[in-house]
Amino acid sequence: MNAPAAADPGTTIPRRHEVPQGPVWIARDAWTEATRHLRIIPRNIELLIFATIQPIMFVLLFVYVFGGSIEVPGFADYDQYLLPGIFAQTVVFGSAFTGIGIAEDMQKGLIDRLRSLPMSRSAVLVGRTISDLVRNVITFLVMLGVAFAVGFRFEGSLVEAVGATALLLGFSYAFSWIQALFGLSVKSVEAANSAGFIWMFPLTFVSSAFVDVDTLPGWMQPIAEYNPFTVATDAARALYNGNDAGNDVWGALAWIVGIIAVFSTLAVRKYARTTSA
Repeated sequence: MNAPAAADPGTTIPRRHEVPQGPVWIARDAWTEATRHLRIIPRNIELLIFATIQPIMFVLLFVYVFGGSIEVPGFADYDQYLLPGIFAQTVVFGSAFTGIGIAEDMQKGLIDRLRSLPMSRSAVLVGRTISDLVRNVITFLVMLGVAFAVGFRFEGSLVEAVGATALLLGFSYAFSWIQALFGLSVKSVEAANSAGFIWMFPLTFVSSAFVDVDTLPGWMQPIAEYNPFTVATDAARALYNGNDAGNDVWGALAWIVGIIAVFSTLAVRKYARTTSA
């Protein structure tokens, strides 16, 4: 009979039914959970395709239908103003899959199964949000190809373009934690789908994503101006176009950190109390 493998001297193996603690165990469990979701993507490629079709339609509609009648101060080409907004909308809408996926796992009883295993509770949600971030990266790359096809170009440096992209993906990751809380709070996939999208339409449209905030009705302008989506979009737009981003980058980073801190705490607490029953 083979002797059991020796444990890593630097690692303490948890006893049966003991929930492991510490960043190493959380990272290991989160990676295991993330790879489980990532392996599903090739087997469900239709989901990725349909998640990409909607933002492509937005690009084509706004560029070729509305673009000719929309003028934005400071931008001779509407594409350069519009596409960063479309990028931001795409990755934020993509975060909705986190809530839908968690609601589906709850409905199938998988959450109860995971809770019975000796694994970190936060790792289940961290793994889900990381896998959805990877899915968002794939969608973003497809959108980037479409944007270049319709005439969008990076007017700033490569570093600024990479920084703008990282900022938008960080923004989508923060919103995945909001969606995780929604997914844990509803009882069905249909409810998660509705709850996840219904508030994102006013969030993205009452902003600077598609038009200059100054063209909105007076009472709506302060709402749009302080909308976190406006802050993130303006920061990315400035970086993509090689303009001075001012304090928008710091403002967007503050929103990202704040949303993750608040909603990851609420989501993990909700997960600890939630059952599929």
